[in-house]
Amino acid sequence: MLKSLHRGEEVRIGAVPEDLYGSLVIPPQAGGIVLFAHGSGSSRFSPRNQFVAGRLHAVGLATLMMDLLTRKEEDYDSFTAELRFNIPLLTGRVLLALDWVLRDARTQGLRVGCFGSSTGAASALEGAAERPEEIRAVVSRGGRPDMAIPVLHRVIAPTLLIVGGADHAVLEMNRHAFEKLTCPRELSIVPGATHLFEEPGALEKVADLAAEWFQKHLLAADAMGN
Repeated sequence: MLKSLHRGEEVRIGAVPEDLYGSLVIPPQAGGIVLFAHGSGSSRFSPRNQFVAGRLHAVGLATLMMDLLTRKEEDYDSFTAELRFNIPLLTGRVLLALDWVLRDARTQGLRVGCFGSSTGAASALEGAAERPEEIRAVVSRGGRPDMAIPVLHRVIAPTLLIVGGADHAVLEMNRHAFEKLTCPRELSIVPGATHLFEEPGALEKVADLAAEWFQKHLLAADAMGN
């Protein structure tokens, strides 16, 4: 069972035209912030992503976990499963959250990374291609980076793709996308893990890999003044 985490402070990201909301957690002396881009019908209350966020808090990273769809859009998507695959729409929401982070007094000056799961990984990578000076690192968990292939050559942010070894179809998609990336990149396969990383120790491995990646590419770079 995943450890329950507090949901942080609810913040209003912006209207599109309805309000989008997020959960902001800023640990003491945070040296960076990670935006979470959920996909495939997930939300900011995803227990798996909250578990990963807790690991990031422990190493000095703030997190903004936001819903990429409004409540009406979520209701529509629950019947059609259409909007969760609308990568341009989801990318626009990631960039909306990025602009919020860059403006808000609590998060201004923090180096920004992005953690994407499922189709949210494609929107994170498209966001990184669109705003290369501002999204400085990307991690994908069981993601669909193949849905961002047309822009992957423009991504310069160091990118980590994490896939379960038993998630065969998604693993092949990630291998294909990996070859299209030209930025510093790694493909990490969690042996025996399926798509949701439900096997014992699998999600802990994901959290450790993500924390190490963001420490290296957000916190360490910040310490060097880059």
